[in-house]
Order: sequence, then C-alpha cells, then structure tokens
Amino acid sequence: MIWDWAYAFEILPQMAAASLVTLQVTVFGFALAAVLGLIWAVVSLLEIPVVSFMVRLLIEFIRTTPLLIQLFAMYYFLPLVGIFLPAMLCGVLALGIHYSAYCAEVYRSGFSQVDRGQWEAAKVINLSTGLTLKRIILPQAIPPIILPLGNYFVTMFKETPVLLAITVIELVATARIIGNDTFRYTEPITLAGVFFLILSLIAAKLTRMASKRAALPGSQVY
Repeated sequence: MIWDWAYAFEILPQMAAASLVTLQVTVFGFALAAVLGLIWAVVSLLEIPVVSFMVRLLIEFIRTTPLLIQLFAMYYFLPLVGIFLPAMLCGVLALGIHYSAYCAEVYRSGFSQVDRGQWEAAKVINLSTGLTLKRIILPQAIPPIILPLGNYFVTMFKETPVLLAITVIELVATARIIGNDTFRYTEPITLAGVFFLILSLIAAKLTRMASKRAALPGSQVY
C-alpha cells in the first residue's frame, strides 16, 4: 500500500492524543511500581519474621507469572467479589503491581551497596528506621539505581499495548481502530511506532541525565 502523507497528517491528532493516554498510564503505573517496590525492598531488608518471607514469596509470584494473566485477574476476578474498577485503573494497577516486583530487586541492589555498618550506627544513636532510610540509606542507594529504574519505565511504556486486552484505548488500540475504520493500517501503525520510539528515546535521555546528575559529587537524593 502506498504511503499517504495527507492521510497520515489527518490522523496525527488522534494518534498524538492516544500517545498521551499511553504516557499517562505509564507514569501512574510506574509511580505505583516505584512506591510498592520500595516498600517490598524495605520489608525484605528488615527481615521481619514471616512478613519478609511472605513479601519475597509475593515478589517471586509476580515475577514468574505473565503480565497478561495478572491483568485479566484484576479485570475479571475483582468484580466477582464486588469490586468494579474502570479498565484504565485496572491497567494502571496491573502494570504497577507487576513492575513493583522488578523495582524491588533494583532497590535491593541499591541497598546492598550501602555499608551494613551504617544501619548499625543509626541504631546506636536511636535513629528510627524511617529517618535512617531518608537521611542515610536512600541518599546513597538511589543514585546508582536511577538508570535501571528508568529502563523499567521505558519497558513498561512499551508494554502498554497489552491493555488493549481489557479495552483500554491507548496508542496501539487507536491505530487498530483507525485501521479498521479506513482499511488503511500502514499509516496508523507506523505513527504508533514513531510515537513509541520518540517518547522512549526522550525517557531514556532524561533517565541518563538524572543518573549523571545524581552521581555528581555533593548531589543528594532525599
């Protein structure tokens, strides 16, 4: 099929709007993943009897089951217990929970780079666990893990088309709908790929910049 520039420019606003939906889902999903991942990592690190074991078991379960299965479970099983959520919210929750397991491992690798003696020193001066994390551990652990966390953000962004399975109209879903309506798939699919490429490159660039800035002498992350 011959490329039609006029048609491509005609559908460009629709594709741009859909890319914003995709980006929105990714941002909220990754925010949830980052917070949950930090919680999982801290609980595992504190080695609380039973609780830490259950968290590690949960992380392994999440990592070893497909995202699509978790997405279907969120969308189809919750209504069985009386919980009805919009498709987009289900998508955000599924992405966030799935990637929280990977973020937890990244955080754990960052914590492992901090001398264990600093935890002991904080206990000696009766510093709470929260303050120890905020003032001592996180400022040292976060800079080295900004890059791998950013990589997971980009990976999540590229996995958002899976949300089409629960009727979330994101970038690829929009391209498919446009193609079905006009019987022209070349332009919408190509534009979807271009948007994914551009936004992924921007996210990767920002991640590298943040990582380099955090690594500068005197830089602190609170």
